[in-house]
Amino acid sequence: MKKSGVLAGVLVILALAAGTAVYIERRPLVAWYHTLADKGSQSAKGLYYCPMHPTFTSDRPGNCAICGMSLVRKVAADTGAGGQKPSAGEKQEAATGEKRIRYYRNPMNPEITSPVPMKDSMGMDYVPVYEAEAPQAHAGVYISPEKQQLIGVKKGKVEIRKLVGQILTVGRVAYDPSLFVAQQEYLQAMRGRQSTQKANLSYLDEQSESMVKTMRYRLLLLGMSEAEIDELEKQGKPETNLYLPSREDTNVWVYITIYEYEAGLVKEGMPVQVDTLAYPGQTFQGRIVSITPLLEAATRTLKARALVENPEGKLKLEMFANVRIDYDLGEKLAVPGDAVMRAGTRDIVYIADPDGYFEPKTVKLGAKAQGYYEVLQGLTGDEEVVTSANFLVDSESKLNAVLNQMGEPNQPSAGHQHGSSL
Repeated sequence: MKKSGVLAGVLVILALAAGTAVYIERRPLVAWYHTLADKGSQSAKGLYYCPMHPTFTSDRPGNCAICGMSLVRKVAADTGAGGQKPSAGEKQEAATGEKRIRYYRNPMNPEITSPVPMKDSMGMDYVPVYEAEAPQAHAGVYISPEKQQLIGVKKGKVEIRKLVGQILTVGRVAYDPSLFVAQQEYLQAMRGRQSTQKANLSYLDEQSESMVKTMRYRLLLLGMSEAEIDELEKQGKPETNLYLPSREDTNVWVYITIYEYEAGLVKEGMPVQVDTLAYPGQTFQGRIVSITPLLEAATRTLKARALVENPEGKLKLEMFANVRIDYDLGEKLAVPGDAVMRAGTRDIVYIADPDGYFEPKTVKLGAKAQGYYEVLQGLTGDEEVVTSANFLVDSESKLNAVLNQMGEPNQPSAGHQHGSSL
């Protein structure tokens, strides 16, 4: 009995000794395993990287050695927004594929994005962008609302407007003895043709007819219209108010200078208003009767002949006059004149969309009236265009295009911008 008790005690002692030996032998391996696990956990929680250069990492906060950006802490795969574990609802959304987050964007500048949750310089949280909400690419340049206000961006509407304008030019009360003599010669040629017809002198008919045509062409070159020449034939006498006005003449001729770029706006029959230095505050009314078919090469101007009322004989021959001609273009699609930029042979406007993007558009324009251009091509009437600071917008757009050609990214992330937005 005693021998069996002693044997059992020996076996227990041997078992304890063996267990102790095994534990002592494996303790370094267990400690090493726990050390690696702790390091891996700390590394997963404390690894920082550069959003622009993900290969650059660090175990502590700091700046990227390549671009100088602030490093962003890497969030473990099993954490949600803000570094916290996702809730049961978030796990379910991830499992079913609903509302998958693509990236996070700056709340004040959608061009700035981040692959992880973060805050901007003002402490505002980045907004998650889901797959269904991912914005389409924009062709223009983005400018934040704050910087639009800083550089003074203003906008105007493209819309249907009644375009009414006026031409301000100069003229003179006509003293034109050459035209007076030409009218006399034309009337004499007409009388000569009638005489040959009455006398049945057929051999002179062709000559007299040729003389009448020649004198008629001369009147046309001197500025008279076909209707005026026909009226001259009916009257049978030249216009004395061109040379020596009589008391019976209640009208005078005013020769008005029309510049080449305004020639398309002036038509026969349009009303004119004339004033002179001799009678300040007094306006004389008239209308355009004819426009010369010949453009003066030296001054690039046309001459319009207007018959102006002069009942009291105040307007004297060769007086200088200021002339105003009103014109009406009707209802037209119009763009503000300040929105138009001349680029060589092209006219460009910048269209602003509600998201803060600005896109250049080539347009074809017509006449200008009241600070607006008639739009012939390029706009539809529902756009909003930049009317102030458009040169700064144009500079930013061109810079963006150059950087794109150099291979710089169009959509910078995590607050690091490469010239694609102001």
